[in-house]
Amino acid sequence: MRAVVQRVSEACVTVGARKISEIEAGFVVLLGVTHEDGEEEARYLARKIAHLRVFDDEADRMNLALADVGGCVLVVSQFTLYGDARKGRRPGFTEAAPPDVAEPLVARFVDALRGEGVTVFEGQFQAHMRVSLCNDGPVTLVFDTARMMR
Repeated sequence: MRAVVQRVSEACVTVGARKISEIEAGFVVLLGVTHEDGEEEARYLARKIAHLRVFDDEADRMNLALADVGGCVLVVSQFTLYGDARKGRRPGFTEAAPPDVAEPLVARFVDALRGEGVTVFEGQFQAHMRVSLCNDGPVTLVFDTARMMR
């Protein structure tokens, strides 16, 4: 699994003309799933993100986690995180898991985050979404379980 985690002061997802999710302080997690991913990767990544200490403490040091600041997470599935643009001008997406594999793993990741005590909101799987956010910091981190779990 790959995740782009952005610390935000606010974010929302709109599908068509309808706002379907909205958070204040917390993380936007853009989540991609590949063929080799499974339950273990979903749990590992959820635990890592839930306890990530990147919020400022009283000394302005990144030392606090979501729970410490009452933050939420907005999870948006994004198969393009597995896009390969090494050749040509149009990326290929063969490394991205097909929807019937990816959707249950995105759901498992969301469930695992909730199991860690995190309030989670979601985008809409396979929908054309508009994601608006205010990156706070900016703080943006990239996680790849294939590299992290070796």
